[in-house]
Amino acid sequence: MKPLLAATCCLLLLSTAARAQDSAIKTEILAQASRSWDYNRLPAYPDGAPEISVLRVEVAPGAQLPLHRHPVINAGYLLSGALTVVKESGETLHLKAGEAVIKVVNTWHYGKNEGDVPAVIVVLCRHAGNTAQRTQGISRQRRRCGRNAAA
Repeated sequence: MKPLLAATCCLLLLSTAARAQDSAIKTEILAQASRSWDYNRLPAYPDGAPEISVLRVEVAPGAQLPLHRHPVINAGYLLSGALTVVKESGETLHLKAGEAVIKVVNTWHYGKNEGDVPAVIVVLCRHAGNTAQRTQGISRQRRRCGRNAAA
């Protein structure tokens, strides 16, 4: 009987500690969607072994990226500054620090920093890759995410 009581007490202590710890950890979904910011449905993931890249991109004040498109699904979180994304059609998205975005795929667009401080965005992209490609560094990863991963 004593071992059962001791085990019960341990479980109660552990569950109380876990609940106390849970209140110290907060999780917030920043973006979750099956469509990009322009409401177009995201494409299926490519075949092949999955690979994910996480990039930190800094865009200087006044800088404008060239017209480009992303061949794979990307998402970004703007850490600081502001970015304006303009599709070839003229449709525009204004991002400010603390905002997340599901980026457009295979859609011509460009990004620009119209502010007076650098815009820093963390970009995540999922693509098919292989071990040889993974060892070739960020420039290779950036090409697969799209030459201009910031916008």
